[in-house]
This record gives sequence, structure tokens and C-alpha cells, in this order.
Amino acid sequence: MKLLEHLKQSFINPPSEFSPIPFWFWNDELSKSKIIEQIHDFHAKEVDGFVIHPRMGMPRTMPYLSEPYLDLVEAAVAEADQLGMKVILYDEGMYPSGSACGMVVKQNPQYASRALQLREYRFGEINEAITIPIDLSPGEQLVSAQAVCKLSEQEIAIERTILLKLEQGSDSLEFIPPEDGGWSVLLLVDTCSKGTIRGVHPGQDDGEPDAPLAADLLNPEATSTFIALTHERYYEKLHQYFGSTILAMFTDEPDLLGRGHSEGLQPWTTGFMDEFLASGGREEELPALWFEAGEATERVRHTYKSLVQARLSRTYYKPLADWCEAHGIGLTGHPAASDDIGLLEHFHIPGQDIVWRYIAPEHNKAITGVHSTMGKCSSDAARHRYRRRNMNESFGVCGSEGGWSLTADNMKWYLDWLFVRGVNLIVPHAFYYSIRGERRDERPPDVGPNNIWWSEYAQFAKYIKRMSWLMTDCVNGAEVAVLAQASYLPWRIVKPLYEKQIEFNYLEEELLLRSSHIVDGTVRIADQTYSMIVVENGDRFSQACVAKLTEFVKQGGKVIEWKSEAKGLEVIGQELAADEEEVSALVTANLHSTIELQPAAPAIRISRITKEETDFLVVVNEGEAGYEGKLYVSLPGTAEIWYPWTGEFAAAHFERLEDKQAIKLSVARRECIVIAFDRVSDARDTIVEQAEQTASKETLDLSNDWRIDNESMSKQLKSLSSWTEWEGMEHYSGNVTYTKQFKLSDDARKGRLELDLGDVHEIARLSVNGQELGVRMWKPYLFTLNSELLQSNNELKVEVTNSLANRYDGLSLPSGLLGPVSLTIQHSE
Repeated sequence: MKLLEHLKQSFINPPSEFSPIPFWFWNDELSKSKIIEQIHDFHAKEVDGFVIHPRMGMPRTMPYLSEPYLDLVEAAVAEADQLGMKVILYDEGMYPSGSACGMVVKQNPQYASRALQLREYRFGEINEAITIPIDLSPGEQLVSAQAVCKLSEQEIAIERTILLKLEQGSDSLEFIPPEDGGWSVLLLVDTCSKGTIRGVHPGQDDGEPDAPLAADLLNPEATSTFIALTHERYYEKLHQYFGSTILAMFTDEPDLLGRGHSEGLQPWTTGFMDEFLASGGREEELPALWFEAGEATERVRHTYKSLVQARLSRTYYKPLADWCEAHGIGLTGHPAASDDIGLLEHFHIPGQDIVWRYIAPEHNKAITGVHSTMGKCSSDAARHRYRRRNMNESFGVCGSEGGWSLTADNMKWYLDWLFVRGVNLIVPHAFYYSIRGERRDERPPDVGPNNIWWSEYAQFAKYIKRMSWLMTDCVNGAEVAVLAQASYLPWRIVKPLYEKQIEFNYLEEELLLRSSHIVDGTVRIADQTYSMIVVENGDRFSQACVAKLTEFVKQGGKVIEWKSEAKGLEVIGQELAADEEEVSALVTANLHSTIELQPAAPAIRISRITKEETDFLVVVNEGEAGYEGKLYVSLPGTAEIWYPWTGEFAAAHFERLEDKQAIKLSVARRECIVIAFDRVSDARDTIVEQAEQTASKETLDLSNDWRIDNESMSKQLKSLSSWTEWEGMEHYSGNVTYTKQFKLSDDARKGRLELDLGDVHEIARLSVNGQELGVRMWKPYLFTLNSELLQSNNELKVEVTNSLANRYDGLSLPSGLLGPVSLTIQHSE
């Protein structure tokens, strides 16, 4: 079998390992029979895995990690094993991770989350001796006492700071303010943050009296206790499935201070001052964590944050990763921030989290703001660390109107947004075990069994499998690296790169220094080779980084920097850009191979990959209109178009030019296509571009005179409108069937017929003359009609299902068939 044919077969029916693996909220009284029933329902929809996620709503009669609870976990894992499904265990009850639903702190109160608290005593311009009491609660420690000169409410003269010393055994300090300026005494106190997590039982949610206390994740002993209580308990019960059915443990956005913590705190742990001082920090610089302190401010905050992140990586993530590796599974999950790429160092499956509609189709959110970096955060962390998979926990609270308003249209957009950025493991948030009572409104919606698209979910699962398969075990073709740091992924400088289809990867400074090699004017790391490095505001990078980039330029590499401020990298030989747009122009001028669209299309994203010696372009339309044009690319081979939603293939219409080929490109709204280049059948002298055929078109307007039926009504409509405008249907969620009769001439039936339903909210199932033709879940709602089905007198039937937000959230979102409905008849001439 030819290589490309082999790849096609895997594309049509990819292995189950590429299935979506949804969060499965265990959020009610649980029964073995219902658990097994739901697993089989998942499996029937081609969902071949799940994350068991204990969730708010579990009764107190079944404590988290109790024997009855673990018996049910074992039953679920055993059933998954029988069906060939995979399971990821979730390490908390409920989130953020690290406290074992409060059991870590219950075992040892000293393991509660800690913080550095600022206590300020203001004296203005008093110039006489003042006594400051040192009032510490049990478990608190005074870290530092300082007198600072206040220039304003939020600004201090750090060079004038006076360190104060507390005499041993004393419970107060004396201070005589200098004669000039307004002064304050600052006490920096190591204290409990009083932060909590969301638990799984009634009374354990945010702000409730029994909310579990968060643990001190900067304390390695607290982490060891967490592992003993959680991971070891799961292994004791399920060890026979580790490394086979159980593939990973999921840790979820660990929070150093916990939720609902006291205000004005900075993460801390006992003894952390020694670490701060050993790094070159000075005690009198600590107030810069709260106050502006001139040029020192950003340096101090950066140093402090880097130290905290490095310690968290060392005391929390690495022990978890080591335990997982020793027990035959991987560590997955994600850190708290969207750009925390450095904290993914120890993840076997690096991850991130689309949540709260921070990323969305509207307002250019796809490529603006810090959250727009999260797709590349996980994929680039994986690419540069030889990680085969990377994950995204997707769709959580992502409805445009909140609640249950998330649409299938938006789900498809989010998936394409992730895939074209290299994500290859999708963890939908979430499938609900129960939507009884208030469970329905806990971080909605259910994006699986309890939503309107569940009957069609196999299409989503198959699509996810195809794209996850394609984006796994491949090498990304980016020539451009964008310089980043452990908790800094620049987004302004990459926006024009996205808009001009210039692919890039984020490269962390630490990896550039530690894991890359400069060879013949390229930076090589893992399987990636970069001939160009792009920098935004280079003054934040170290002199060691400057030295390495200088060597890169000396060997012929390109460094392009945009400085929004005066300071920069000062790399000899670099090119400077006046603004973000000039960056993309300089990058394009220096690329070895380019991709160009004519006409230009800022909403089109393109990723180039090589898989099994075959080149692919993944093309995604992130905009609201279809695209028609030509793609110019310098790749060898005969181009084919692969359609991942349907699993279909088509020859590409292309023409050979001197050093590239021009491919006719059509990408509909909400569409992703894949262009495969068959090197074996490369026909360089053949022009496959088809001549444009002239055609005549006629359009029938079918917008009026529909009959509508549902369980409560049957009536004729003269014109189409949202059913929320009909009396009694303002908040209706469900199905309405639209039926229309129309006539076609014999001549019309010989043409190419395309039905456009116009606007539909939101799922449409079409039948023509009693035969079902398929389902559409987003615009364009287009159907090609087979002339053999059509007669002189015809009947269209459209069953429309709308959003559950109308029923569950009391909304009146547009619903039903809105049209205009048109039938286009095209005759070739």
C-alpha cells in the first residue's frame, strides 16, 4: 500500500487513543449500574476515555477517597478496561489540586497554605520616637521590619529604606522617623493565607464554612502528604490498571494561596527568605512586591516570581511527575495561568485550559491578550521537550451568554483554534453524571450527554480523533521562534504573524540556553530547527541569552526585535522593527519558504507539519465569512484536500509555477481543511488547474409558507421568525419541525442543486421527500440535493433543535429556522 493511502486509512478511522477524554463530573449519589450505563453511552458515541472528576454534589454519605467511593472508581476503570477505553484519574476533590479535599491540612495544620502579608503603620511627618507593637497570632512569624519613605500612597523611595531589628524577646519596635518626608513602618509577616479549595460535598464550596483548606504547595512535606493520601490510595486500589487502562493523573491549576484568601498577600513558605537572599535579592527590596519602587520594581517582582515558580516546580510538580513515572503513568493537567509555560517542565502531557470565554470568536480574542497564548503554551512546551501529546481542558463556562448558551458552532471554533496551534488531546469540560437540581448550574454547560448535540456527538468525537491523530507524531515546520520566558509569552508581536500565516513557536529562554544548539546559523532543539528568532522588549532577557543570540547571528541566523520601550537586547547584527507590523514584514523577507494567500486573509490560520515523510498544511478559518482564493506554497508533491469533519478527500486544483505551486483554496466558515502533498506522485509539469466553466444560475426563494409542528402546536407560517417571538414559546427549548412543499421543473432537476437554510438556531436535520440528508450544526447550513431524490412536487422537512439556555437560564435566544431559505440551481454550459 502506498504511504499516502496508508495515511488516509488512519485518517478515516484513527485509533481510539486519539479520542476526546472528557471530564466526567461525579456530582450526585452514585450507583454502579448508572456509571456502567453512562460508560457504554460514551463508548457508543466514539468517546473512548474519560477523566473521573469528583465534583460538588457528592453526598456526605460517600466521603471522598473512602472505600465505597474507590469501589465505584474501580468498577468504572474495570468497565473501561473491558471496552478498550482509557482513564485519567483526577487528583483532587474538587479543585484546585494539592490538598486532598482538605485532608492534607487536617493531618498536619502546619501544611496549610502560607503567605507573606504586609502590615503598614503610617506616621506621616511625625519626628518623635514611635513604638510599634508586634502582634503575631499562633503560627505567624515576623520575616522583616522596615521603615520606608513614602513618595505617594503607592510609591516608596527604596534607596532610603531602613531595616529595623526586633530585639530577642521583645514584642515591640521603636522607630524615630527622619525629619524629612512621610514615613511608614512595614511588618512583613509569614502567615496562613486562609485560602480554601472547592470541595465535593454540600457546605464545601467557596465561602462556605466547611470549604477545605488549601495546602502549602511550596512545602515538600505537604506535597508528600498529598501524594500519600491521594496517589498511593488510588494505586493501592487500581494498581493492575496502571500503565494500561489508566494512562495519567490530572493535576488541576494548583493555587499557592488558595481561593478566597485574605487580601494583599504574596505566596510564601516558611524559610523562603533564605532562598530569596541566596538568589541575589535584598531584604529591603521585598516591599516592591506591593509598592512602586522606581527602576527596581520590575526586577524585584520578576526575581521573586521566578523563584516562586521554580520552587513550585521543584516541590510540587516534580514529585508528582516522579511518582507518576515510577508507577507507569504520565502527569497531565495544567497550571493556573495561561502563559505558565515553564511550569509544564515536568508534565508528561503538558496542558492548558480554555475557560470563561477568555478565548472566543468575537472581538479578535483569538489572537489578542495573554489568554490567546494558551494553545501554543502547551503545544510548544511539548514540542521542545519531546512530549508526544499535549492537552487542553476545553469549553468550561464558554457560552456567549453564560450558562447553557454554548453552541455546537462555538465548540467547533474552539477545536479548530486548538488543533491549528498544535494541541492533540482534547479534554471536554464536562460530561455531567447528573444535572439534578443545582448541579445543572455548576460551571455549565454539560457538553456531552445532557446537551442537544449528544445524538450527533459521534461526529465530534470522530473529528477530534482525526485531528488529534494528525497532530501527533509529526514535526512542526515553523522556521520562526518567538523568545519567551517561564511565565511570559508575548502576544502583541505574534498577532501579525498569525494574520499573515507565518508559523512560529514560543521558545523559552531557559530552553534556549540549556537545551538548544546553534548549528550553521540555526537554533536546533528537539525536532525543531529555527533560522529566525523574534523578540519583544528584549531588556527582560539575561546577558547569557544575549550572548547566545549574538553567536546565532554571527553564524548567519536572524534576530528581529520590536522594542516598545527604549531598552532592548543589544544583540550585534539584529534587525529592529518600529512596530508589530514591521516585524512581520522583516520576518517574511527573511523566510526560506513562505505561504501566501491571495487575496490576503487575516482570519485564516495555517500550520505546516510533516508526518511519516508527508507534508501537510492544516488550514483553519477563524473568521465569520467563507474564504475563496489561492494559496502559494513551495512544497513538492501533488496536493490533495482532506476534509476531517467528513473523512472525505478531493484532488486539489493547482498550477505549477517556477518555484512554487498555486492551490485553489475554499474554506467555509467554521471549516478546517487539510492539504496533503503526495511526494511520490509529484507531477511537476502537469497543470491540474481546471478551466472555469460558465454556468447559469437561478435561485428559488423558499422562505415563506412553512408549516410548523411540535408537541404543543401545529400552524402555518407566512414568514419565518424566531419562535421566541411566538406566544408561549419565549423560553422554549426543544424541537420544532418545519415542512414546506415546492415544485421543480424537469429542467431544474437536471442542474446542480444546493439548499441554503440561511440562519438556523441551532441544529438542523433535513429530509427531502422522506429521505434524511444529514445534520448541520453551524452556519453555513448548506445541503447538496441529489437530483434523483427530487420530483415535480417535493417536500422539505427541517427539524430544528435550539439551545437549552432558554429553558435552563430563562433566556430568549433566537431559535428555529430564520432563513432566508433558498434553493440555487446551477446549469453548466
